[in-house]
Amino acid sequence: MLDKLLSKEEKISVIGMGYVGLPLAVAFAEKGFDVIGFDINSSKIEEYKKGIDSTHEVGDERLKKVKNIEYTSNPEDLKKAKFHVIAVPTPVLKNKMPDLRPVEGASKIIGQNLTEGSIVVYESTVYPGVTEDICLPILEKESGKKCGVNFKIGYSPERINPGDKVHRVENIVKVTSGMDKESSDIIAGVYEQIIKAGVHRATSIKVAEAAKVIENSQRDINIAFVNELSIIFDKMGIDTKDVLEAAGTKWNFLKFSPGLVGGHCIGVDPYYLAMKAEEVGYRADVILAGRKTNDGMGKFVAEKTVKKLISTGRMVKDAHVLVMGLTFKEDCPDLRNSKVEDIINELKDYGVFVSVVDPLVDKDEAMEEYGVTLSKLEEVENVDGVILAVAHKEYRELDLKELKSLYKLDIVNPILVDVKGILNKEEAKSLGYKFWRM
Repeated sequence: MLDKLLSKEEKISVIGMGYVGLPLAVAFAEKGFDVIGFDINSSKIEEYKKGIDSTHEVGDERLKKVKNIEYTSNPEDLKKAKFHVIAVPTPVLKNKMPDLRPVEGASKIIGQNLTEGSIVVYESTVYPGVTEDICLPILEKESGKKCGVNFKIGYSPERINPGDKVHRVENIVKVTSGMDKESSDIIAGVYEQIIKAGVHRATSIKVAEAAKVIENSQRDINIAFVNELSIIFDKMGIDTKDVLEAAGTKWNFLKFSPGLVGGHCIGVDPYYLAMKAEEVGYRADVILAGRKTNDGMGKFVAEKTVKKLISTGRMVKDAHVLVMGLTFKEDCPDLRNSKVEDIINELKDYGVFVSVVDPLVDKDEAMEEYGVTLSKLEEVENVDGVILAVAHKEYRELDLKELKSLYKLDIVNPILVDVKGILNKEEAKSLGYKFWRM
């Protein structure tokens, strides 16, 4: 299989051309593989054909240089490939239950176009058992083929960090697994062609699935701890960032910062693990407690802003608050599961008029995803308060003197809420801001 892929007798397909799939497809293509990049979103596919990278993960220039990727939204084109990688999102439903419809749908599409001797590798984050217990039966049903006889499967969890220009797909150790030794060797061998950091071969598919889901659950719990500290210290009148900087001088102190925890991984994966734990008869109290804390931070920020309005004598109803940033993390256009939405909705519940700006977000996408009408910063005026919700580079370089021009003229102590703690506290206070940070 590997020899045929390298000699271009066979092709690799990547199903799901988003923040994970696109960089992966490009990495394979740059190493000489012939790649089919498939996505059901035909408009996205047309953008890639023109060399436009809406994810910003690869960049337009690099995308235009790669010639051996066939972008398509036609499922039948997948029949040309023998090595399939499924990299579709795995979100949660409104009730926090895992939404496996994207990965099930991708399995159905692959199954209907599966050829003899193929290998199907899942990269989507799932709880242990999904690949073999849920996806495999779909592949067999749709293809009419038998796993282990006519095709094989594996799992290799994605570890891409959207917006991170240092930890790229090639520079992160890749965990791989297969249903047996042969598939495990082939899958590891294929990924070894593009992963400079090396490959770790997990002992089974379930081990690889579990490894991925606990990575983000661990991070979620650690952030929940400092978020809880932020709430506690706020009640004590202590600056949390000052406390963390002092504690961080010890060599073994884990350096996490408070903030909003959303996105397609950290804000989602713990629910996958917790649900599976329930299935086997155990309630994951620590994991769920962390999620509860982190899910409540948007409300906490909004309520703190309202209290600041009251403390400065401003009327809450019809007050004008500017929220800067809508994405789930800095320097990344990804809107999925952004907890900034919670701040906006909570403020609106208090009768506050909210303006939202974000230089990285498409206006139509913001409206479609959250019903938010994006404004341009130069269009915003007469605000009662500003919430810096996302630490985009543009916001890290903000001129606090210029920012004052956005406020109403009669405001003496303009309210400035710094969710990510990126502004200079002393400078803000010296300029008369009623400043607060998590």
